Amino acid sequence: MSIFSKISGAAVVAFVAGGVAFAAGHIPVQQFDTELGKVLTDKNNMTLYTFDKDEAGVSNCYDTCAEKWPPLFAEMDVHEGDYSVVERKDGTKIWAFKGQPLYLWVGDSEPGDVSGDGVGGVWHVVKP
Repeated sequence: MSIFSKISGAAVVAFVAGGVAFAAGHIPVQQFDTELGKVLTDKNNMTLYTFDKDEAGVSNCYDTCAEKWPPLFAEMDVHEGDYSVVERKDGTKIWAFKGQPLYLWVGDSEPGDVSGDGVGGVWHVVKP
């Protein structure tokens, strides 16, 4: 084993042990089959939604809105394929799909629930 291999291996271990991951598969979004077809979900298979009052790269759901529609928070800045991170005006970071910030809905109680789709005419499930 070369010294480069030993150093590279140690760096990877330190990188992963630090809890920071940028590789594919570390974005906490996946697909799940629901009554509306495949939708994007968080790691617990809870459906993700977009908000029509957001703009690409801008989250406009705060206070009472964010209590009902919790943002899918991110701990790092990433841009990988259709996924990125949006910084909110309060400094928190949330995941986005194709520039649209992602949210959960407190009305969903089971994995794959889609009860938030169409709420107020401005909330929509995210389809891959």
